[in-house]
Amino acid sequence: MKPITILGIILVVAGVLALAYGGFTYTKETHDIALGPIEFKVEEKERVNVPLWAGVLSALGGAALLVFGRSSSRS
Repeated sequence: MKPITILGIILVVAGVLALAYGGFTYTKETHDIALGPIEFKVEEKERVNVPLWAGVLSALGGAALLVFGRSSSRS
């Protein structure tokens, strides 16, 4: 498989996921305290929102790479 086809597939999948979920969440560890055998951890969940236009642009760009990548290989 050509690298341009792989990139097109990745962009389409990322765009569809961005449109479906609107972002992603990750956990960030902020504090860690140890008092003898007792340990305290504080974890915060952070959410990153992906704009709608970024998801659409990614999906369309990936589709364009798939279409034009195939047509240029036939020449």
